[in-house]
Amino acid sequence: MILNSILLKTEYYKKLSNLNFATNKTLNKYIGIEQFKWIVKNTFFKFFNQKIKLKDKKVELTEIRKEMTIAEISHLIGFIFVIFFALYKGFMHNYLFGLIIMIVNVFMNLYPSLLQQENKRRIDKLIKRQIKTVANTV
Repeated sequence: MILNSILLKTEYYKKLSNLNFATNKTLNKYIGIEQFKWIVKNTFFKFFNQKIKLKDKKVELTEIRKEMTIAEISHLIGFIFVIFFALYKGFMHNYLFGLIIMIVNVFMNLYPSLLQQENKRRIDKLIKRQIKTVANTV
């Protein structure tokens, strides 16, 4: 979170906010993002980040996208940090322990980041539609 706060103040953050590792819907389906989305929506995980919830149609989409980007990059930073920790533990102590840490890391950091990327793409479509609607009414 601290590293994300530091990155937020740099020009590099704008590039990071448009990351897309899995842009293909088929790939997302193949790796199980839909199932992960269901788990997040229907378990206690839904209570974690209430800032990125669409409550009504009057919500500011750009603000939600900003919060999604913060969550996504925080998860990516966590994922990278835990990779180094898991590799260290795997090579120096017990490879099975390192593997278990890596599996948990994928589901607790990588998948949430990929889900945020998918949600940002959906939000971007809504923002474009909103801009078109405003432009047509003016």
